[in-house]
Amino acid sequence: MAAPGTKSRLFRCVKSILYALLFITISILTIATLRTFSLNVNVGLQLADWEKTNQIRFDISQRQREEVFTNFKEAIRIPTVSYSPTDINATALHEFSRLLRKAFPTVFSSSLVQHEVVADYSHLFTVQGSQPDLVPYMLLAHIDVVPASESDGWDAPPFSAKEIDNFIYGRGTLDDKECVMGILQALEYLLLKGYRPQRGFYIGLGHDEEVSGLNGALNIVRLLKQRNVHLSFLLDEGLLVVDGVMKGLDGPAALIGVSEKGSATVKLSVTSAPGHSSMPPRESSIGILAAAVKRLEDNPMPMLFGQGPERGTFEHLAHKFIFPIRFLASNLWLFAPIVGRLLALKPETNAFSRTTTAVTMFNAGVKVNVLPSVAEAYVNFRIHSAQSLQEVLDLVDSTVGDQRVKVEVVDGFDPLPVSSYSETSYGFQIIKKSILDVFPQLTVAPGICVANTDSRHFKDLVADIYRFIPIWAKAGDAQRIHGINERISKKNYEDIVGFYFTLIQNCDVKELPETHSGVHEF
Repeated sequence: MAAPGTKSRLFRCVKSILYALLFITISILTIATLRTFSLNVNVGLQLADWEKTNQIRFDISQRQREEVFTNFKEAIRIPTVSYSPTDINATALHEFSRLLRKAFPTVFSSSLVQHEVVADYSHLFTVQGSQPDLVPYMLLAHIDVVPASESDGWDAPPFSAKEIDNFIYGRGTLDDKECVMGILQALEYLLLKGYRPQRGFYIGLGHDEEVSGLNGALNIVRLLKQRNVHLSFLLDEGLLVVDGVMKGLDGPAALIGVSEKGSATVKLSVTSAPGHSSMPPRESSIGILAAAVKRLEDNPMPMLFGQGPERGTFEHLAHKFIFPIRFLASNLWLFAPIVGRLLALKPETNAFSRTTTAVTMFNAGVKVNVLPSVAEAYVNFRIHSAQSLQEVLDLVDSTVGDQRVKVEVVDGFDPLPVSSYSETSYGFQIIKKSILDVFPQLTVAPGICVANTDSRHFKDLVADIYRFIPIWAKAGDAQRIHGINERISKKNYEDIVGFYFTLIQNCDVKELPETHSGVHEF
């Protein structure tokens, strides 16, 4: 039996521990609460004094507005479909080249612009700046589109550019002819107004992005490398303006992609002796392979939320979330595991928190009464920024865990480097300023692209690659890209032209202003 003095000391010790835990808990909650109400990483440069440039306002006449839509519709009507790296619509691509010359005569005739055809169908424009000491930048887009058939359930033929309720329907309206035509339309009007850029820039239009860009973008890169070109930043297609898409976010937000997930396609195969279905073995090639595939699906890649650009997304948007999401997003140092698990509940948000696993093909058997000798499956992984291709392959091997299953890498590459998005990042801040100049109601945040673009081929030419299109996407609109009823509103397309019109002029800013930060760290 313990002595009274011992009990008393034990009680005081437990009491001290409880008080200490209470103090720590209150301190953590106090810090988290203060951070919740003070964190706003968007304030800095918005409060700063930007260098004044001679901005030309984006004012177009009704005739020019009709011209904008006519040019765009003509582009949509040309079926520049890429089926595979060796199966492209060359006739349509030549027709598209003729359309560009017809639609943008000032661009093609200006002494400031040098135009080159690359790899027969791609285009490279070099726009001369008046101050050659300023490092040039690049705008990138692609001409080709994925296949589309009216029989899939379109409300309008996919290459008709038909107007329905002020929306233009057609393949390429969202991916990526709105950028191709929007960039050149903006430059056309700037040149007509006598604009001469101070900072030179390039415009690259690839013709085979939908089938990996191995002929278009890669040849543009080779040409620029031969000329020892280095870029201050590059802007390609990518993330969008999301409106009502992110639960709990108060108002629309523009997400600028600062990286792309990596990719790996892995082939799993099992070989066994063929035979008659009347005398099956205990385990067939199909059964062995199916079990391996099931293990991959039952054991997803590890949760990595907070270790990539998605952390910046939530911190930039934190002040626009409603409670309690704002409290969680403002304090990822404390709640990242909780937020990651919440995101994992839905496929569309799970993609931001880990490397995803998708079984896309399963082939086996040729006859109902014959045991197949070979069964094979293809699994596609989209690799999170915090993982490497090799780490993913090692996890696949260990998860499959069966020597009877052969694991082969069909193709793959690591995630793209994360481009800078700090207050001293020229490219990010210029794009952000241009977004807010055109859409002042938006909140701007960095993000990660779960798909891949031609921009990945340019990583040797530029450190900072950004991926953004000012397309206004509401719930369900993202599924239209590569899906049925791809469409864009006429107002949105006009705003896209206005965005590039503004961006090109904003790039004449030589240096970013000093910041007046509204961020408080605890």
